[in-house]
Amino acid sequence: MRLQPAVDDLAVRIGRPVLLEDHAQSVLAYSEQSGPMDDVRRDSILRRHTARDVRARFRAAGIFETRRPLRVPGSAEVLPRLCVPVRHRERLLGFVWLIDSPAMPETDVALVEKSAAELALVLLHDVLADGLSVRREQAAVARVLAGDDAEAARILLEEGGFPAVPVTVLVVRGPQDVVPDGLLAARLRFTARHLARADHGVLVCAGRVRAEEVHALFAGPVVVGVGSPRPLSEASESYAEAVHASLVASRVPGFAPVATWASLGVYRMLAAVPADAVHPGVVRLLESRELVETLETYLDLAGSAVETSKALRLHRTSLYYRLQRVAELTGTNLRTGDDRLALHLSLKLARLHGLLR
Repeated sequence: MRLQPAVDDLAVRIGRPVLLEDHAQSVLAYSEQSGPMDDVRRDSILRRHTARDVRARFRAAGIFETRRPLRVPGSAEVLPRLCVPVRHRERLLGFVWLIDSPAMPETDVALVEKSAAELALVLLHDVLADGLSVRREQAAVARVLAGDDAEAARILLEEGGFPAVPVTVLVVRGPQDVVPDGLLAARLRFTARHLARADHGVLVCAGRVRAEEVHALFAGPVVVGVGSPRPLSEASESYAEAVHASLVASRVPGFAPVATWASLGVYRMLAAVPADAVHPGVVRLLESRELVETLETYLDLAGSAVETSKALRLHRTSLYYRLQRVAELTGTNLRTGDDRLALHLSLKLARLHGLLR
C-alpha cells in the first residue's frame, strides 16, 4: 500500500476529503477536495505545508500529545477539524486531517483511526528507507561546510539531486524546540539541504533566497545569518560568513532578526578579530552600563556633544562629566582620533563577542 492510493480509498469510504501530513505538518497526500473547504485547507494544498500561525493553533489544541482522534473546534475563519494521529507504537509519524462539518459519525471516526494505523506502517517504512540516504546526505553536507572534501560535493550534486548552481548558506539560531521544525519546513519550501548542530541550524540553499521568507517558517524567536552566494565547492566560505552574520544578528541591536554578510558594515571587518583585542580601557568600562551607553552614543554620532545630549536626553554638563570619567577609566584622550577609533572599534568588538549587551 502506498500513501496516495490509501488516502484516496479512505476518502471514498467515509465520503469526505482526507489530507495527510507528516510529523512536521508538511502535506504528504490529499484526496479530491469536495464539500466545505476553508482557506487553511486550500493554502495547505497549494503550499504543501500549513501556515505557521495555523500550526501553532493546532499544536495548542494538543495534536502532538493525543493518542486518539481529536476534534479541534472551528472559528469564524476556520472550519472544525478532526485530527487523527498517525503513530507506530509511541512514535508520531504524521496526522490525518478531515473537515468535521458536518460532524463525523463515530463509525467513520473508528474507520479513520484504523486506516491511520495502516498508514503508520507505510510512513515508518518510508522513514527507515530514507534514513540511510538522509544520513549519507547530511554527512556530505557537513563535509562540504568543512571545505575539505570534493567527493562530498559530488554526492550532493549527483546522488542528492542538488542543482549545480551557486549556493547560499544560512545559519539559524534560536530555541532548540523551534529550529529543527523550521529547518524541515525550509527544506521543503526551498531547494535546500539542512544540518542541525549543537547551537545552530544550517541551510544550504540552491541559488539566492529571500532570508525573510526563511525566517517566517520558524514558529518562534530566531535570528538568521546569510552568507554570500558561492559555488558548492566554496560553501564553507559562505557558511563562515553566515555564522558570523548570525552572531551579529543575535548580539547587536538593529541587525535582528535577519543579517546578511553584505550588510554587516564594520562588523564584517571585525569577523577575524579575537575578543582579547578589545582595548583594556573598554574592558574596565564594561562595569558601568551608563558610561558605555554614553561613550558609544557619542562615538556613533561622530563626537557631537549636541547630538549626543539630544539622543540621551542629557544635560550638556552631565555629558561632559561622563566623558571625563570615560577618559579617566580608559586612560585615553577623546580629543585624539586614534584613541577614539580604538575605543569605538573595541565597543563594537565587545558587542560582537557577547561582552556587551
